Amino acid sequence: MSMTPMSNSEYLDRVQFAEELAELEALVKASEYTYEGLAKALEVNKVWLTSAIKGQQWVPEEYCEKLAAILGVSADQTLFLSNHPYKGNTDPILYRLHEVLDTYGPAIKELIHEKGGNGIMSAIDFSIDVDVVPDEHGDRVVITWNGKLLKYSKMGQYPW
Repeated sequence: MSMTPMSNSEYLDRVQFAEELAELEALVKASEYTYEGLAKALEVNKVWLTSAIKGQQWVPEEYCEKLAAILGVSADQTLFLSNHPYKGNTDPILYRLHEVLDTYGPAIKELIHEKGGNGIMSAIDFSIDVDVVPDEHGDRVVITWNGKLLKYSKMGQYPW
């Protein structure tokens, strides 16, 4: 019987293909691309692509091959992304909220750093809103988070 991880770290640290993901992330960091620029080159959503590179999305083989071509590497270095990642389970609504954070959290964090520099999102100077909006294909849930970007302090010499 497997035990559900108790923290995001425990969950994310057991990601399948951890070594391959680390190698791919290093390739991206060493390339001329930001995650956003890479997503534009692939013609996909930047959060989805960043989440995939963090091991949280299934990627169709044709996109794995396109990603390899853009990065100038062998498709063998990206095809592992076409495996479906492991995802946990809990209460249906809470599961979906956890799934969103587990799946997109590392990508959101990376994009906050990419766009805003090193720092964190405030949960004190913060607002959140939830709406359900009509859609011809089924109503949509819209959750808006708005947190102040807090830069890390440089109140001394590093390392502190």
